Amino acid sequence: MSDDRSLRVEERADRVVVTLDRPDRRNAIDQAMVNELHAVCAALESEPRILLLTGAGGVFASGADIAELRERTAADARRGINDTIFDRIAALPMPVIAALDGYALGGGAELAYAADLRIGTPRLRIGNPETGLGIIAAAGALWRLPQLVGLPLATELVLTGRILDGAEALAAGLVSSLHEPDDLLAAAHTLADRIAANDPLATRLTKRVLRAPLAEHPDAEREAQAELFESPEKRRRMTEFLERRK
Repeated sequence: MSDDRSLRVEERADRVVVTLDRPDRRNAIDQAMVNELHAVCAALESEPRILLLTGAGGVFASGADIAELRERTAADARRGINDTIFDRIAALPMPVIAALDGYALGGGAELAYAADLRIGTPRLRIGNPETGLGIIAAAGALWRLPQLVGLPLATELVLTGRILDGAEALAAGLVSSLHEPDDLLAAAHTLADRIAANDPLATRLTKRVLRAPLAEHPDAEREAQAELFESPEKRRRMTEFLERRK
């Protein structure tokens, strides 16, 4: 992966930091950015690492690029341009952390909803005003947001277009913590450090089982645990734990 017009990408051994970087459009998500995010996903599918998503210039993503969106047709809607990449991000093997500052609206909010963990700043503004533009929130908000904050609040937000600030997002459980803007990325790295200290296979299987359909439980847990019980890393970590107790 390399830096380009829409994204800045920093690679580390256990994580990749992707910064949305379209300052002239408040990091609005256009087709070029979608294509670049697909390239990021392809790399993380072949070499699983934690993904940190953030935005440049005090903004996460102000939404989809409206000028581009205005020209899209019914055929474009049926291709699922944005929901396809957001689904791919959500399905990455290792956890995805979204660090949210400023605007996270429309498609920007839906990208955040696709992450496994979200943290924000007090100046965060997150929500889905799509119906005011004559469209629906069709890239995940109408089913992910109810899972995150409950159906009554999600219904209010998507029907009224009300935007939550950082404190409201924290109270709703949409973000797990708030940090000052200068501390946001460091807080995201702290979360990533705690995840990275654990067994990568156990982390991957935990994410997979968390996202499994209800009908697959408890079999999903049993099969994942069966795989881990035969893992050399399980024996090594448990042996170290027992020796420390001695």
